Amino acid sequence: MVQVRHILCPVDFSEFSRRALSHAIVLARWYGSEVVALHVLVPSIPPLESFPPYLPSMVPEGVDRKALEARLDEFLAPAREADVPTRTLIVEGSPVDQILKAAKTADLLVLGTHGLGGFERLVLGSVTEKILRKATCPVLTIPPKPENQVAESPLFKTVVCAVDFSDPSLAAVAHAVSLARGAEAHLTLVHVIESLPDHDPPQQAHFNVPEYRRYLEADARGRLEGLLPAETVKELGPEFVVASGKAYRQILRVAEEHKAGVIVTGVRGRGSMDLALFGSTANHLVRLASCPVLTVHG
Repeated sequence: MVQVRHILCPVDFSEFSRRALSHAIVLARWYGSEVVALHVLVPSIPPLESFPPYLPSMVPEGVDRKALEARLDEFLAPAREADVPTRTLIVEGSPVDQILKAAKTADLLVLGTHGLGGFERLVLGSVTEKILRKATCPVLTIPPKPENQVAESPLFKTVVCAVDFSDPSLAAVAHAVSLARGAEAHLTLVHVIESLPDHDPPQQAHFNVPEYRRYLEADARGRLEGLLPAETVKELGPEFVVASGKAYRQILRVAEEHKAGVIVTGVRGRGSMDLALFGSTANHLVRLASCPVLTVHG
């Protein structure tokens, strides 16, 4: 059973963080969670590597903390209207360091993939990607609002969970099931076989590739179906999808076809290789998905 008591939501007062907050509020209502709004005061002059990271004197002059606290409190008005417990936190320093520090005591981190203001530019490949690499708690990234989206409220009518049977993806399944229950949503588990080409090459016919593909697909489907207890299957009526090809492309295709409200995926480790590659599939999903993506570290 996934428990989410504290949801951390970094706020820079941009429309991107407002959109992230709206998702945090919905999740907080499902889980009975507290939403912690974090604002980071960024020094006007970045410190040199040979000096201490940040000093109080580096914080921009003329910052009225009481006015900032009032603005942050006003920003959280939608949460209070939804009867969601809230708390504000204003700190000084590096956005990445301060968000990661606060995330150590959070059960979930919700943030936009873009933003302006106090976090410089929350562009993927910069602050957001560094947080995704190093955060110890699950991270829900919220993309910019699609131009054709009319509804303002977050929609999680379908939860698509990518499964490669690794420990992180099994943890992702637990979160996907929890989200599906909270949202009363349809759950789809998808596994992608990458070991074979998208099309069966004629020159490999003597290896009986089609038969081997069918074997792999049947085996993967059986393993997918075995991940969920019988009572969960009866309760949620999940769909099991097995596809072949490049993992992130197939996951995005399934998400698009199912009009997914969120994609859930596991991310392996946080070692040096992960820092260099940040689980390529998860990286592509966060960059390219039109819906929110929940990444769960193993």
